[in-house]
Amino acid sequence: MESLAFYGGLTAMLLAVVWVLRMLNWALLQPRRLERVLRSQGLKGSSYRPLRGDLKDMVRLGEEARSKPIPSYSHAIFPRVTAFLSRVVETYGKENKVSFHWMGPLPRAVIADPDQAREVMANKTGEIGKPSTNYMLRYFMRGVIRQEGDKWAKHRKILNPAFHIERLKRMLPAFSACCDELVDQWDKMAATGKEVDVCVELQNFTGDVISRTAFGSSLEEGRRIFQLHDEQAMLVASALLKALIPGYKYLPTRTNTRVKTIDKEVKDILLSIIKNREESMKSGNTRNDDLLGMLLESNMQHIQEHGDAGLTTDEVVEECRLFYFAGQETTAQLLTWVMVLLSMHQDWQERAREEVLQVFGKEKPTFDGLSHLKTVTMILYEVLRLYPPAIGLQRQVFKSVKIGDVVYPPGVLIFVSIIQMHHDPDFWGQDVEEFKPERFAEGVYKASEKNAFFPFSGGHRICIGQNFAMLESKLALCRILQRFAFELSPSYTHAPCTVLTLKPQHGAPIRLRSLSL
Repeated sequence: MESLAFYGGLTAMLLAVVWVLRMLNWALLQPRRLERVLRSQGLKGSSYRPLRGDLKDMVRLGEEARSKPIPSYSHAIFPRVTAFLSRVVETYGKENKVSFHWMGPLPRAVIADPDQAREVMANKTGEIGKPSTNYMLRYFMRGVIRQEGDKWAKHRKILNPAFHIERLKRMLPAFSACCDELVDQWDKMAATGKEVDVCVELQNFTGDVISRTAFGSSLEEGRRIFQLHDEQAMLVASALLKALIPGYKYLPTRTNTRVKTIDKEVKDILLSIIKNREESMKSGNTRNDDLLGMLLESNMQHIQEHGDAGLTTDEVVEECRLFYFAGQETTAQLLTWVMVLLSMHQDWQERAREEVLQVFGKEKPTFDGLSHLKTVTMILYEVLRLYPPAIGLQRQVFKSVKIGDVVYPPGVLIFVSIIQMHHDPDFWGQDVEEFKPERFAEGVYKASEKNAFFPFSGGHRICIGQNFAMLESKLALCRILQRFAFELSPSYTHAPCTVLTLKPQHGAPIRLRSLSL
């Protein structure tokens, strides 16, 4: 018995030593090694501070930036939207477009060179992949956006038919119905002189669009998912930095508990919708003209053609959840910033309205007509340049990989700084902070040096829903321009900030004036 106790105690002691050594390596030795490798290749960045890295400075500078608005007509938003990153770039990476800082014990290389950004986004050989550092983001980074390798290829192949341009044409009536409800509601508000917070209104609008186009007749369930998604987004955004603390996800905090509760409720709603739709499809009693129907149809076709397993029910649920995050939130913010900027720049509002009236008059826009709107398209692109919904994308190095002239070792995080490239005078000229839609008069590829435009990411993983978003945005903007002239409320405060996506911190109150029909 004594020998058993002795060996048991020795085993426990050895396990404790192993754990201590692993923690020492994770918290101190490995970060120091990675820092030496980066600096030896000429990269500049902040010095490592054990465990917390630069997180404390990120929080402090972010809070300071959010406490102060910027001039109402200024589009120089980079220092406010990501104050810490702006300081790092200014200090270490202004010349070569690459620098690094610390996300806890992991170095994060910030890349703002378009050619190197494309190298990151084009990687297909497994050296670079999705990071696994922040579990909170997994509540939104779902479905195909989180998949890698062959699994990603299968998901993308099954999803592609639902977003084909011919399928999108079939969704135009659903888009149009939501637009009619929006402008009719705004017309009543304008008649009373009531200001409209378009940030809230357009989130409701895009929530209705994705509910209707994703689930068709299941509109009320879709709206409930939208409400839950909106609450969850706020909770996740508030806990992003805390989630980097080791073991935080296991703590029974109020945020963790509520986020998990919402997650389960949304999953239960979607499972019910999907099972009901599958049963209807088997009996031939449903049309497959919404995203869910097209996805299930494509999935069955994949199974029949390839004889292998398609998407599981849980995977279909994850793709539906991605519809909400990508389809509702990002398009809502694009339309919000479009209305804000057209309120600031009335000359472009008039030019856009003239084009819409010339093409459609007061009639509802058609699919073919929308594709011929040059001025409207230029405006949408310029807004996406100045106010991209996603300010960057993050990857992690799993195997040593060379990007540009630097070899990045495993463990390094990579942040492709979209907002920095979109606001860089080296690519766009000294008028980079001005609202000039004419930059895109000859298309996206000729608008800047090195083609520094990444509103929908890039490479083989470019956003599958970009045509969906652009079609929805064009249609909504056309209907708004046909019915209203608009300007900023005197109460508007220009304060762009990031809460998962780039949005106005204090809302976007707009004054509407109804135009005669």
